[in-house]
Amino acid sequence: MTISRRSLLAGSTAVAAGALIAGESNADEVASAGDLARLGKTPHTKFAVNVEMWWTKLPFLDRLREAAKFGFPAVEFWPYQGKDIAAIKKLKDELKIDIAQFTAWGFRPGMNDPAQEEAFVKTIEEACQIAHQLDCRKMCVVAGDDQPGMTKDEMHAQVIKALKRAAPIAEREKVMLILEPMNGRVDHPGHCLYGSVDAVKICEAVGSPMVKINWDLYHMQISEGDLCGRLKDGFAQVGYLQLADHPGRNEPGTGEINYSRVLRQAQELGYDGYVGLELRPKTTELNAAMAVNKADQW
Repeated sequence: MTISRRSLLAGSTAVAAGALIAGESNADEVASAGDLARLGKTPHTKFAVNVEMWWTKLPFLDRLREAAKFGFPAVEFWPYQGKDIAAIKKLKDELKIDIAQFTAWGFRPGMNDPAQEEAFVKTIEEACQIAHQLDCRKMCVVAGDDQPGMTKDEMHAQVIKALKRAAPIAEREKVMLILEPMNGRVDHPGHCLYGSVDAVKICEAVGSPMVKINWDLYHMQISEGDLCGRLKDGFAQVGYLQLADHPGRNEPGTGEINYSRVLRQAQELGYDGYVGLELRPKTTELNAAMAVNKADQW
C-alpha cells in the first residue's frame, strides 16, 4: 500500500518535523495539510512564544495572532511600557492564549544601582497591576549592568535589598518576580549577574516564594554548561524556563544543546510551567515551530 507524503503530514506533526530536518518538507505542505495549528500543541512541554523575536516584521498584535495560529498556548514579551495593554488583553482573550510573562524591570537603569531602589519598588507596584489586567502571573526583572565604583558583591547585595522590598508586593499581588541571569561571552558583557550559582544565592537570600529565577537555558549554557545538572541543583529556585540553542540563539537543533534531553529533565524534576521561546527563528517561523515540536518528542 502506498501512503502519500501529504497523508503522513496530516497524520503527525512529529513526522512533519522529522521530514523538515531531513530536508524533505516545506511550508506549503505543512500548512495545506492542516498541521499548522498542531505544531504548538506539544505533548510534554507548554511553550510561550517570545513575540519580540518571532514575526518581527508584523505589527505587535498580529504576532499574537500568528502564535495562536501555530497552536501555541501562550506568548511572552519584553517591557510593558509603550504597549497597548487593553488591546493585548482583549486579543489574548479572543485567541484564548495566555501571557506567560513580561518584563517589569530591564537592564537600564539597573536594579543594582542604589539610586534606583525607590523607582524599582514603584515600578513593581505598577507592573503588578498590568499583570492583573493581562491575567499574567510572572514578571521578569533584570539585575543591571555593572555600576561604576561597585564590586560584584556590592551590586548583588543591592539587588537583594531591592528584591526584599519588592517581595511583599509580589506576595500580596500574587505575581512572581523572576530574576534573569545573563551571559557575558556573547550577549551581555559588563552585566552584573551571570549563571545559576549567584542567582540561586540571591533568591535564597531574599527568601520569598514569589521571587525566583528566570532560568534561561541559552544564557546558562554559555555561562556554565551542564544544563541538566545545574537545573537539578538549583531547581528549588526555578520560577520560569526559557530556551534557545547555542551558538546563534535560534531554535532547537541548530546548535549544540540536546533540548529533548533538557526538557525531559525539567519535566522529571517537576517543572510544569511555560517554557519561553526567546529565540530568533533561523529561517522562518514555521521551520522554527517544527523544530520546537520535534525537540519535545521523546
